[in-house]
Amino acid sequence: MVEAAVPTAAFTVLFLTTHDLKLSVLISVGAALVLLAARLAARSTPQFVLNSLFGIGIGALFAWRSARGGGDANDQALAYFLPGIIYNTAYSALMVLSIAVRWPLLGFLVGSVTGDPTAWRADRAIVRLCSRLTWLLVLPCVLRVLVQGPVYLAGKNGWWDEDAAVTFLGASKIAMGWPLQIAALAAMVWLLSRNRTPVAAS
Repeated sequence: MVEAAVPTAAFTVLFLTTHDLKLSVLISVGAALVLLAARLAARSTPQFVLNSLFGIGIGALFAWRSARGGGDANDQALAYFLPGIIYNTAYSALMVLSIAVRWPLLGFLVGSVTGDPTAWRADRAIVRLCSRLTWLLVLPCVLRVLVQGPVYLAGKNGWWDEDAAVTFLGASKIAMGWPLQIAALAAMVWLLSRNRTPVAAS
């Protein structure tokens, strides 16, 4: 989570303070490359560093397109936050839909551990547990959309001062990023540690 957060936080803070898209991308990508080199030297997975690079790239692309379209620094900054809001909205919708149709996506994680991807569906108690775990996993995304979505729309449509909207989105992107994710994972661990995990009687 730290590896995913550091380049993104570097880009966000630099872009909000300097409004220099090129400098922000170079510094954040440089930070990611240092972390990537450390991962490769340790012969461990670079997945999370690569994820952060992808996220920075998408945000920077939206900001660059806004600049090409004649947008000022605040328009570029607002455009940078749009992909994250879209991603969290789509992710939330998918996860909530999976719970609604009683195929919670965390169940497939259970299936990958047991070797049968769908056997967990036969036990209602496990379906309920997986639904609760899926809710805990998706809750940070729902909160981000509920907080950041209206602020983005207010800044974009002139209902709120653009500078204030950009500053708020930057602060919330960092504050509602890995801290919320860690809280969600801690809640999942707490739920699983209550010794009430359903186990079929042998």
